[in-house]
Amino acid sequence: MGHETVRVEQLEAGAIWRVWLATPRANLVDMDKTERLTRLFAEAAGEPRVKAIVIEGEGTSFSYGASVQEHLPGQYEKMIPTFHRLFHGMLEAAIPTVAAVRGQCLGGGLELAAFCNRVIATPDAKLGQPEILLGVFAPVASVFLTERIGRGPAEELCLSGRSVGAVEAHAMGLVDAIADEPGEAALAWVREFLLPRSASSLRLAVRALRAGMAGRFARDLDAVERLYLDELMETADAREGLAAFLDKREPVWSDR
Repeated sequence: MGHETVRVEQLEAGAIWRVWLATPRANLVDMDKTERLTRLFAEAAGEPRVKAIVIEGEGTSFSYGASVQEHLPGQYEKMIPTFHRLFHGMLEAAIPTVAAVRGQCLGGGLELAAFCNRVIATPDAKLGQPEILLGVFAPVASVFLTERIGRGPAEELCLSGRSVGAVEAHAMGLVDAIADEPGEAALAWVREFLLPRSASSLRLAVRALRAGMAGRFARDLDAVERLYLDELMETADAREGLAAFLDKREPVWSDR
């Protein structure tokens, strides 16, 4: 099972799905990959033997984030809801997930990794939510990062747009473990702790662990999505920031 932008390998008689974002070097989480990942989680949810999904990026980086091109007028109206459906699908599937992060893990890529139950990163990994540098914000991170790392660190990352190294990310709880080969470390953790367990019990445990968050996430993400679509993208500075990035120049803010 596989295709050119998302590749899947089934291990341990289908109990583990190893999933690669397969467009190095950037591994952009564009609409194509997003829709494929959403379908993949729906398919895995229908396979009762699946105990874990490991997600990693081919090449030297996990993902540089979403496609900036798809943030432009005429595309973002479809892209944002499509991206958000992936996270609703991950919650619905309730399959344990582990992100194996190498290199850059930015923007939508970090939103995807952080949403996993466990994150393992290389010592040289760089993680960040740089959307504010482009005059926009990250809806999923705005809603979910506070759940994972607490309000202070989440707000600092989203407002500063800076990237943090693996050691700092580990200290704030954004990364759960550091390993030279995060994919192999993820598989080793899954084989030791999840493979001996009941798949149905694991899924119910994920649902239980995320029960309170799931309701808040659905409600808050809907509100933040409307803020993004109806207000943010009507501002001159959101359009300027995205255009400046694509033009490879510094943005000139009008503050409106």
